[in-house]
Amino acid sequence: MTRVQDVYPGDRVSLREVGLRDGLQLVKQFPSTAAKQRWIREEFAAGVRHFEVGSFLPASTFPQFADVRDMVRTVASLPGAHGVALALNERGVNEALASGVAEIASVVSATEEHSQANARRSRDQAIANVKRLCELRDASAHKPVVNAAISMALGCSIAGPVDPKEVLKLVEKCLEAGVDFVTIADTVGYAGPKQVGELTAAVVKLSGAKPVCIHLHDTRGMGIANASAALDAGARILDGSLGGLGGCPFAPGATGNVVFEDLAFLCESKGFATGIDIEKLVAVRSILKAEMPNEPLYGGLARAGLPAGRTVPEGALAG
Repeated sequence: MTRVQDVYPGDRVSLREVGLRDGLQLVKQFPSTAAKQRWIREEFAAGVRHFEVGSFLPASTFPQFADVRDMVRTVASLPGAHGVALALNERGVNEALASGVAEIASVVSATEEHSQANARRSRDQAIANVKRLCELRDASAHKPVVNAAISMALGCSIAGPVDPKEVLKLVEKCLEAGVDFVTIADTVGYAGPKQVGELTAAVVKLSGAKPVCIHLHDTRGMGIANASAALDAGARILDGSLGGLGGCPFAPGATGNVVFEDLAFLCESKGFATGIDIEKLVAVRSILKAEMPNEPLYGGLARAGLPAGRTVPEGALAG
């Protein structure tokens, strides 16, 4: 059994690399299995410990995740590393449980419109799916951590603005269903720091002793500012992808997830030790450039480097 407190200690920030899943869900060209394994191992050597490795979806439709079991095993072979995989239905949950992945993620849309467009089910059905996931987790041998992400939580590309009260109702339902924590996702980069900070603070209060994860996209250039607001409001788990890979089919022109390297630098600049050597992390981008030469990569640290005189951010090797 994996305890959420052991994986995500409340006294420090945990940064999760979601490039291997969210970052690859829309690309036309993706890394080979061997390259993905190098990606994981080199990031691990740089100090990264949390990896979202893929989705348990039909390989015929999502060939970029056909090797998800290999990625689960790769992360499990690294001491102290933690793997996460997405499962959207009971078939996927059973496959995820059989893989031995340490954490299973599910998704609930904040709006009825997006829920139908994205998953062809109502929000109530999505909550029932989360509850079933928790039941299957409880009946399993290794009992992985379970998290539920509330997508479009800060604004929906279909329905527009989202009432925070609706999001909090969904958070409460997910917690009642038995999840170990919730993720609040600004799926289409809709919000600014004020919205992110206020919603994060409310979710942190509602979650009590359970951690809160914030998943941000940089569609409108607000990713790092929003991450800073989330940290100030008490979030201690943040998602990002190497080079800002990713994007949502419901957000035309989206630039992807918040850049993982820049996220690590933000945390260090605010006094949160991440355990990540940022120069080593930036160097891992060479794998993406070689494997996906036509895929744009983003990031201020990769462009400008660390400030003069700083080779390793303060506290980067702590913890």
